[in-house]
Amino acid sequence: MKHFDTQSATDLEFDLIRLMLHDLCGSQAARDRMVDLGPIRAFKDLSAELGRVHEFHTVRTEGYSFPRVQFEEFHQDLELLDVPDSMLSQEGFVRIYDASNTVNDVLKFFKGCKGQFPGLEGLLEHVYHTTDITQAIDKVFDRHGKVRDDASPELASIRSSMTRVRRVITRNFNKVLKHYRDQGWLGDTQEAFLHDRRLLAIKSTHKRQVPGMALGASKQGTLTYIEPQENVPFNHELEMLRDDERSEINRILRALTAELRSHALLIKGYLTLLIELDVLQAKTKLAIDMEASLPGISKEPVVDLKNAYHPLLLLTNRKAGLPTKPQSVKLEKGSRMLVISGPNAGGKSITLKTIGLLQVMLQSGLLIPADPSSTMSFFHAVLSDIGDNQSIENQLSTYSYRLKRMKHFLDVANPKSLLLLDEFGTGSDPELGGALAEVFFERLYQKGAFAVITTHYANIKMKAANLKNAFNGCMLFDTESLEPLYKLSVGQPGSSFTFEVAEINGIDPEILEEAKSKLDGRKVKMDKLIAELQAEKSKVEKLNKAARQAERKAKEAEADYEKRKGRFEDRLETQQTLIERNNKYLTKGKKMHQFITNYNARSKNKELLEEVRKYLAMEKAKFDEERKTKNLKEKTKAKKERTAKRKADLSKIEVGCTVKLRTGKQRGTVLEIEGKTATVAFGFMKTKVDLSKLDYVG
Repeated sequence: MKHFDTQSATDLEFDLIRLMLHDLCGSQAARDRMVDLGPIRAFKDLSAELGRVHEFHTVRTEGYSFPRVQFEEFHQDLELLDVPDSMLSQEGFVRIYDASNTVNDVLKFFKGCKGQFPGLEGLLEHVYHTTDITQAIDKVFDRHGKVRDDASPELASIRSSMTRVRRVITRNFNKVLKHYRDQGWLGDTQEAFLHDRRLLAIKSTHKRQVPGMALGASKQGTLTYIEPQENVPFNHELEMLRDDERSEINRILRALTAELRSHALLIKGYLTLLIELDVLQAKTKLAIDMEASLPGISKEPVVDLKNAYHPLLLLTNRKAGLPTKPQSVKLEKGSRMLVISGPNAGGKSITLKTIGLLQVMLQSGLLIPADPSSTMSFFHAVLSDIGDNQSIENQLSTYSYRLKRMKHFLDVANPKSLLLLDEFGTGSDPELGGALAEVFFERLYQKGAFAVITTHYANIKMKAANLKNAFNGCMLFDTESLEPLYKLSVGQPGSSFTFEVAEINGIDPEILEEAKSKLDGRKVKMDKLIAELQAEKSKVEKLNKAARQAERKAKEAEADYEKRKGRFEDRLETQQTLIERNNKYLTKGKKMHQFITNYNARSKNKELLEEVRKYLAMEKAKFDEERKTKNLKEKTKAKKERTAKRKADLSKIEVGCTVKLRTGKQRGTVLEIEGKTATVAFGFMKTKVDLSKLDYVG
């Protein structure tokens, strides 16, 4: 984007989006980037960033176990690595150690998801998996970040000597402490610590009777702190050992720093990657908070927002438990200048700001709170003129400011620019200002610019109605309750409802009638006609809504009937099957009863047994045939059910729904369906896929 300024960022409240992102970042470097966030200049760079944010959003929302991105920045540590013979601090080693572990975990994640997130994998160009850094640090530091005793043989020997000397010091001190306690020469505290040395708290009246070094006294002077004579040489030896320890630790850390210096480029790559992931994480958190998604991106200039929300209004209302109504609006080459009119406080400005803010957010690499089937494009300029922007510093009135702003718009306007003008033409004499605004409107139209304009001027509404590529829209108003509906309707201008709103606010009818008498009768009639048209349109929409509800209820009733009918038929079939089975058992029972009757206990019953054998063989053959037929029917039924389910799922696939490839896991959004082929956006990539190769997700 070539033209976007701080005034437009303020007008569209994009600076508040920046602030929210700033607070969602964990590192200062990422926070600094969010403060300066703005539209990305090159379309290629924007495409790559949107792809990465969309992929990170997928990772965070679809159950992938991605490593936690939390780290301390180590810019100063990197600078030290560039200085020969320098030494990192113990904290610096811990920061690099944690960064190496985190990046290794990230690399492990992408190795397990290879090819699924190409945009994010592109960030890994300057890092690779290695344990050389962590192993080198582990040899020196323990898990608490302290230098290990065995970091070197010299350090192990020094610390062993320190332990031995401390034992002697403790034994000697405890011995003399007991002696002077028995003498009654100790104060209530008995001992004190100074410079890591244990001192006797001797009552000052006995201080000359205790051999040793007096190193201080209490505030009142009643106690004197004495280092026992027995420990003086040992404390001195311990101090020498401490100095030896510091020297050896410094030598070890310099050696370790030199070892890490050979990995300096990789460590720089760690920090670059982690900051980038921190930025992506902040953008993703914001997207999740506002239920944002990635729309389709067109090369042709277009703004096709479906069920779009103003993000700040959405979050504010959600916190307050209030509903937020979405807006749908479409600007394209054949209808690129939208003039919104209607009453004040009806939502004109918020609709204009929604369009502008979402466009700037998208071009800054952010997902937007709109239906993913929406389509956006890449504009070279997004500029606004919203609110009363007087310039005290330059002694400019509101109108002078707006004229200077308009001059700038006329200079930069082209078919790749999006202009957002609130209360277009105001600030001067209504008739003169309206005439000048009309000329500005025509010039912007001639330059092929895209624009969203709010106005009360009738001549601007008329101009929009007469120009081929411009169109009117209005914010709907309930003419009965005189309450705004906060819903954009395109196709006709809106009435300002000036007198109606004044009446409901208690203005005397006589005053209103007198005001009407001072107006051109044609203007009053036109405003009344527009209001009546809006009222009729509202009634038609209510009727349409009622008709849709009735149709939905009828379909629900039909579905309920079919469901009940199906249950009844299933029950009837079950009863019929039961009757047939009972009849079969009854027939077989009669046959067996006949065999029993013909059985003679005194004879061999040879003929009877032969008849029984034949009967059983015949029944067994029938049973096997029935079982084979039943198994075949069950297989056929299962196959039909699978086919029916597949067809049902295919019938659900429509523009805007979520699908996935039958052979993969990545989900995408259907953008277009032509015959048996669907155009699907997988992340930032679009591809045409045969419907039979897709599974419906939701």
